[in-house]
This record gives sequence, C-alpha cells and structure tokens, in this order.
Amino acid sequence: MRTNENKNHAAVVRMVSLALLAALVIVLQTVASNIKVGPIPITLTLVPIVIGAVLYGPGAGAGLGAIFGLVTAIAGLTGADGGTQALIQANAFWTLATCIVKATAAGWVAGLVYRALRKHQTLGCVAAAISAPVVNTGLFLLAMTTVLRPSLEAWAGGTDLVYYV
Repeated sequence: MRTNENKNHAAVVRMVSLALLAALVIVLQTVASNIKVGPIPITLTLVPIVIGAVLYGPGAGAGLGAIFGLVTAIAGLTGADGGTQALIQANAFWTLATCIVKATAAGWVAGLVYRALRKHQTLGCVAAAISAPVVNTGLFLLAMTTVLRPSLEAWAGGTDLVYYV
C-alpha cells in the first residue's frame, strides 16, 4: 500500500511542478519578452523549460517548449509581437511552424543533453542551459535563411544577409 501512495505522491508533485513551470513560461513570454539587448529580445522563457527538462526529462522539456512556441505564435497572431506578426503576414504556415518547432526542440534537446551528462550533474545542467538557446536561435535562423528568406531579405534592406543576421 505504501508503494502506491509514494507513486501517487510523486505523480502529483510532477504534475504540479510542470503546471507551475508552464505558468512561468507563459508569464515570462508575455511579460518579460520586452527585455531587449539592442534590437534582440532576451528569452528568459527558456529558464523554466530547461529546469523542467533537467528535472523531468526530454518529454517535459519538449512540452514546456511547445507551450512557449504556442504563446509566441498567439502573440504574433494577436499583434502583441510585431516581428512575429510581420512574419505571419508574409508566410503564416512557416512562421507558426517555426515558432512551435524551434521552441519544442529547444526543450527536448536540453533534456537529452542533461540525460547524456547526468553523471556529471553540474556539467549536465550547464550544457542543457546552453543547448536550449542555441537550438532555439539556430532553428530560427535556419528558418529565416530558408523558408522565410524573403522576409529576411526585406528586413536586411540590401545589406549582406550574413552581416545582418
């Protein structure tokens, strides 16, 4: 009987923890996305995604990342995020796909990286925290230079794309 209670308790703790992390993702993406270094917004939203990936695995990281991607897509659709909205107007399908895929992949990869390095806990946490923004930004840049290239070219205004990026 004690074993079932422990399993139920662990399941509830996991569920509540993931719900709190999901709420943090939503709040950070909607409120803290206005923090910028120059023209680039700093994505603090990746912090709870990495924490979830480290504590609960790649699936949890991917789920939290998907929430991040959906919030970003909704912000673009509603006009709350002007850059995303401009990309949606240029190509809605690829913009929405990019929002969701890049964010989901960032959480999933962070969980995989931590899992691979979990014997070295500190290294695993640091590597997972580094991998999330690298994957998120890397997939965004990949999309911008391929399927969303016309928008990138318009934004660059004739300057060299590599320099602009």
